[in-house]
Amino acid sequence: MNPPPFVISIQSQVVFGHVGNSAALFPMQAVGLEVAAIPTVIFSNTPDYPTLRGRALPPEFFSDLLQGARERGLPERADFILTGYIGSLDVALMVADFVAEAKAVNPRLIYVCDPVMGDAGPGLYVPEAIADVMRDRLLPMADIATPNPFELSWLTGQTIATMKDLEAARAFLRIAPSAHLIATGCALEDSPAGHIESVILGTDGASRHPVEHLPVALPGTGDLFAGLIVAGLARGLQLPQSVEAGQRLTSRALAHARSLGAGEVVFSEPGFRSELLKLGL
Repeated sequence: MNPPPFVISIQSQVVFGHVGNSAALFPMQAVGLEVAAIPTVIFSNTPDYPTLRGRALPPEFFSDLLQGARERGLPERADFILTGYIGSLDVALMVADFVAEAKAVNPRLIYVCDPVMGDAGPGLYVPEAIADVMRDRLLPMADIATPNPFELSWLTGQTIATMKDLEAARAFLRIAPSAHLIATGCALEDSPAGHIESVILGTDGASRHPVEHLPVALPGTGDLFAGLIVAGLARGLQLPQSVEAGQRLTSRALAHARSLGAGEVVFSEPGFRSELLKLGL
């Protein structure tokens, strides 16, 4: 029997709620993947609450966790590395070194970079030095990158309103020629009314994937979506089908959270969990 696909997921963790690994881990495990979750920060909750406890992992602590991953041979075993929110410059630099080492020892590895830096409402919510590491070191190594329009605009200094803008942004970024850029949550000038789109751009052209725009914006949405893309790819879907499955499942989670009046995505809706299990089969 073949071992299940293996993912190293390096991003934030919270005690309460669903963002970072606390959003991406469940769907990846539910479809049958083995996941090594390495936290970059540990917070009590998202910053949307009146109080926030916890902190970014001290650099020496985070370095020790990475060393433990090396000692267990995880980079050699991994099929995917997924990175997301990073809370300190020292940790960002160590993540970049680790990804570079992993790709060197394991050429079949697929690196998915979710450059979690900000959004249209809050703006940039990491220090510019961390965003610079994402732009200059992490994104050039990515096989798949999943920025939202705000992040893509900040990274390139270009307005994102049309397909031509997206194509120019991809050309501006120093991502590999063979890499795929997935611009998530796009409301372009010609997007269907009442919809947002994920747009995939690669050497094989572009594809557009509209989905109904729900009137809700919740923490953890992008983290869940990135985890679902990895889940779909690891279970044999092609990238467009993985994106569409991710959109469908993310929409279910958002709609259920809205019906509950929840402040972030939730995973308790039976149809959401049932569809995840089917994806795993």
